[in-house]
Amino acid sequence: METTTQKDWRFRLHEVIYESNTPAGKAFDLSLLVAIFTSIIVVMLDSVESLHQRYGREFLIAEWVFSILFTVEYILRLISIRKPWRYVFSFLGIIDLIALIPSYLGIFFAGAQSLLVFRALRLLRVFRIFKLGHFLTEIQFLKQALKGSLRKISIFLLTVLTITVILGSIMYLVEKRENGFSSIPESIYWAIVTITTVGYGDISPITPLGKFVASIVMLTGYAIIAVPTGIITHDIAMAARKKKELPESCPNCSLEGHDSDALFCKHCGYSLF
Repeated sequence: METTTQKDWRFRLHEVIYESNTPAGKAFDLSLLVAIFTSIIVVMLDSVESLHQRYGREFLIAEWVFSILFTVEYILRLISIRKPWRYVFSFLGIIDLIALIPSYLGIFFAGAQSLLVFRALRLLRVFRIFKLGHFLTEIQFLKQALKGSLRKISIFLLTVLTITVILGSIMYLVEKRENGFSSIPESIYWAIVTITTVGYGDISPITPLGKFVASIVMLTGYAIIAVPTGIITHDIAMAARKKKELPESCPNCSLEGHDSDALFCKHCGYSLF
């Protein structure tokens, strides 16, 4: 059982680290963003050969200073909540962990330090600092929308794949090998490139009938591009009909996005106030 002193200490630490609506919390997050941004600059400068030869040792020291700093910050985040594993598997928790791993991989694998640019993902925390937490909520909307649209999108992709196989096979019969359509898989590749409006141009039809089929593929591509967008947009709109959410995170599991009239965390039931 935790003592009152332990609870107060953990609550104050949680308020500084997780809450951006207090002076201490905002100062902590701003300092963290400056450190993240500076560490990214160090990694990028270290990739320049001339600078690496002159300041390689200084860059290495700076990288490890930031790595240790971010490791301590990650540990403090785990300590400040009652159920640390909730944070570990949260969206921002996974990003924080990904940002730490390259530092320690570099001990065993040469060149792994270049992956430190993944720290740029941590700049997503700027949304919470400047009261833009609803952008993070939109990520949840997108997650729900993709989950709800998965079946419809799968059927749509299967339909598109069937169309490309049919049109690619037709083009193979029309254009023959001498015009670049050397096989059915090669022709299907052309159909995919064309129907997605990428148009590399490495293979193109020569015959009038082939150009006619290509025109059909192009028009079909424009017609189907809007379909997945419409499906996902519809599900995002459905998810956005929920109530407004609070910017504060739960002191117990660090979950964000509670209803505006919520008194307890909707995930673990812990008191929000």
